[in-house]
Amino acid sequence: MSEPAPAPRTARERARVELTREILASAGRQLVEVGPAALSLRAVARDLGMASSAVYRYVDSRDALLTLLLVEGYEDLAAALEASQEPLAEDDVSGRFRALGRALRDWARAQPHRWALLYGSPVPGYVAPADTVGPATRVVAPFLETLAAAQARPDAAVPPTLGDDLAASLAPVSHAVQPPLLPGRTADGLGTWSALVGAVSLELFGHFNNAVLDPEAWFEHLLGRLEESFGG
Repeated sequence: MSEPAPAPRTARERARVELTREILASAGRQLVEVGPAALSLRAVARDLGMASSAVYRYVDSRDALLTLLLVEGYEDLAAALEASQEPLAEDDVSGRFRALGRALRDWARAQPHRWALLYGSPVPGYVAPADTVGPATRVVAPFLETLAAAQARPDAAVPPTLGDDLAASLAPVSHAVQPPLLPGRTADGLGTWSALVGAVSLELFGHFNNAVLDPEAWFEHLLGRLEESFGG
């Protein structure tokens, strides 16, 4: 028996969703112009031609606005990574890993200010709440799933053995997929993820200027090297 269709939203609910969308769009423009640390609800209100008090009915603080932007950014990036996997077979570890790396870089290059919000310098005085954990975890999930597929292959290399303390420290990541990852594979996967995020950030923040003349060729080379430790 099919489940009943959800009841249509009321006019007030639809208006709230639409106005929240406009607030986030305005805040996104501020990210480009002034960066996250200078984000201001008053500036959003001016941009939308609203009274500040009206905006505060929808978003009650600068930190709440940052949280909404973080969640939106993580969800959008996760969707791009997930889409990169759709045409690929589950056991195509090499293809899936390279597609994830390219999708990560492509998203960051298309939206550098959102990338900077997610993976750049922390905003002074802001502490991300638990609301951001799920969306942030969704970004990493395709990498962990591909790592699990690498581990499941009959010819998978045996990862290094870790000490008990380090293995226990990495247990939350190891057990994020089922069956759990071997601790050594978790460590290799975390190293690979760190290298990818670091490489993308270095490129976006200008650290390769006049040093790496063809960043795309460099990134493809890096993917090949990282694939070996990832298990591709």
